[in-house]
Amino acid sequence: MKAVIGHPPFSLGTPAQHKNYPVPQLSIHGSSFLPSRLALQKYDFFPNNSWKFQKPRRTTASVPSAMTIADSFKAEEARVPPMIPPPKPPVTKFKIALCQLLVTIDKEKNIAHAQKAIQEAAQMGAQLVLLPEIWNSPYSNDSFPIYAEDIDEGGDSSPSTAMLAELSRSLKITIVGGSIPERSGDRLYNTCCVFGSDGKLKAKHRKIHLFDIDIPGKMTFKESLTLTAGESPTIVDTDVGRIGIGICYDIRFQELAMLYAARGAHLICYPGAFNMVTGPLHWELLQRASNFCI
Repeated sequence: MKAVIGHPPFSLGTPAQHKNYPVPQLSIHGSSFLPSRLALQKYDFFPNNSWKFQKPRRTTASVPSAMTIADSFKAEEARVPPMIPPPKPPVTKFKIALCQLLVTIDKEKNIAHAQKAIQEAAQMGAQLVLLPEIWNSPYSNDSFPIYAEDIDEGGDSSPSTAMLAELSRSLKITIVGGSIPERSGDRLYNTCCVFGSDGKLKAKHRKIHLFDIDIPGKMTFKESLTLTAGESPTIVDTDVGRIGIGICYDIRFQELAMLYAARGAHLICYPGAFNMVTGPLHWELLQRASNFCI
């Protein structure tokens, strides 16, 4: 018997029994494919149709050879998806700009501030520019619905991404646009957009792991009160290489980075807006331990 993906309550069975359930796909510019069989066995669905990586479970079962699954189980193989040949990096050396932005309640000022920071970075030779998480809006559940934009509609419906698209085209740079609140139908997402040097939207990553925390006497914040979790890892080919995208709290789940590494990512970017209660406890440590580029 083998555990497979299923809606709660989590179930056991064969893939055929669950053929109608959505399966997380890893999207690469120009194509998409499913994670490996080993990787798929680590995902569980939750009520909001998001998924999490789960540690492999040891199981025993009778087989003709009298060998149990536990006896033949190799944890290191189950946790690391099979590698695929990485692409040759388009460049071997380039400048990256990490823009720190002071967010205000004035959305137009936030966009203008980000625009200026990107232009200054490009003038200093940056070929890849990164913005922080939720840079066009105050970081609060009350603000997300007010500042949210319809990215797919574009134009006046998404002035933040329109500015990023125009700058990436005119400055001939790649922009990992931090994240902004995205409105899609009746749902809100925490979304990162990646624009190529031609000004086109190359990838859109919705934050997979929402930040819900309750530390008595210090802070309580639950993104899940307003935001919906994303469902797919995102890796994209750009002029500076293949980039895996996560957002802030996604960094706490190493399987996402392992999947990106196995799929040939040259760089992993995690735009973040960590708070000063939990942030200092692990933000730097996670970067050093995992060799992430934030």
